[in-house]
Amino acid sequence: MLELAILGFLRDGPLHGYDLRKRLAALTGHIRPIADGTLYPLLKRMEAAGLLSRELQPGQAAAPRHMLSLTEAGATVLRDRLREPDELFITDENRWFTVLAFLRHLDDPAAQAAVLRRRLHFLTQPASFFWDGDRPLRAADFDDVFRQGLFTIATATTRAELTWLRQALATLEQTS
Repeated sequence: MLELAILGFLRDGPLHGYDLRKRLAALTGHIRPIADGTLYPLLKRMEAAGLLSRELQPGQAAAPRHMLSLTEAGATVLRDRLREPDELFITDENRWFTVLAFLRHLDDPAAQAAVLRRRLHFLTQPASFFWDGDRPLRAADFDDVFRQGLFTIATATTRAELTWLRQALATLEQTS
């Protein structure tokens, strides 16, 4: 998830490490804060793999800064990952939001629609946090106000996403 977000943010434009870290934290940090010990070694590995480049530029008021840019190889990897996201990126909400944040970089409306259709298919399958045998339980099955809240919020979120997905698909299908 972190690598996809790095590729996506650098596709938006060059950034120095501190700004990249702030953007990553805004997108994913509320879920899992990003430690320097995680980010900077990953950036070095991505640079060694040819996915990004680093250029030393003068700082505005202090020491020079390392600006990170996406290479053509990095842009290709980003497009490939957006075109065919792993199943976990479709089914896990946090990973899905990362895909959604950068799906605009996949310039093919038909390919974008294919990714949205995968998410739509996932959301329209029977699901629940709790089951009674083969029967998914719903909010009304509980007298626990907290589990009722869990189901109420999840149901509202899913309904809103389904509405958006169907609207986005209709728009993309008109442009294809």
